[in-house]
Amino acid sequence: MGQAGAAAAAVRYLRSAGSAPAAQPVEALPRPELRCVTDDERAPVDQARFRRVLGTFATGVTVITAPAATGEPGPAGFACQSFSALSLDPPLVVFMVGRTSSTWPRIARAGVFCVNVLGAHQGELCRGFAVSGADKFAGVPYDTSPVSGSPRLTGAAAWIDCTIQAVHTGGDHLIVVGRVEALDADEGEGAPLLFHRGRFL
Repeated sequence: MGQAGAAAAAVRYLRSAGSAPAAQPVEALPRPELRCVTDDERAPVDQARFRRVLGTFATGVTVITAPAATGEPGPAGFACQSFSALSLDPPLVVFMVGRTSSTWPRIARAGVFCVNVLGAHQGELCRGFAVSGADKFAGVPYDTSPVSGSPRLTGAAAWIDCTIQAVHTGGDHLIVVGRVEALDADEGEGAPLLFHRGRFL
C-alpha cells in the first residue's frame, strides 16, 4: 500500500471505529512533490548510524494516554519521545507512533488522547509504559483529563488534552495531529525528563 493509500486507510479506520466526533478539519497547503527510495535502490544512510546521530538530539519524554474505547478492557498508553507543538492558531500538537504499534489502534478507536509530559523523577514510570503487552496502568495513580477523559498521570509536569485531528503516514511511522481542547502545567520548578544517547538525563 502506498503512502497516500495508507493515510486514507488510517482515516477510514478512525471513522469506522466509532471515534469521538473530530474537530473541524484544518485546510492544508498543497502537498510538495516527494521522491521515495525505490525497491531497487539502497537506503541513503545506514540505520544504525541514523539512530546514533539522531540520538545526539535530546528530547523530552511523554506518555500518550487514551480512555478505554468500547469493548476495550481498560485505558491505553505508551511512552513517546516524538512529540511536538505544531500550531498556535488553531492549537495543534503532533506525535509519531510506529505503524506496528499495538497500542495505537486502541487510541485511534478512542478518537482522543492526553499527552503527559514527564518530569525528571518519572524515569521508571516511562520504562513501564515502554513495555509491550503488560498492564501499563497497574499501580499507576492517575485521574481523568477534563475533556477527553484520558488518564492524566499523577506527578506529570504538564498535560495536554486532545482530539485526533488527522493522521498522516511517514515512512514506518504514523504522524498523529491532535487539536488541543485543554491543558495545564505544574507551576513548580521541577526539571523535565530528557532522553539523550539512549539514556535518561
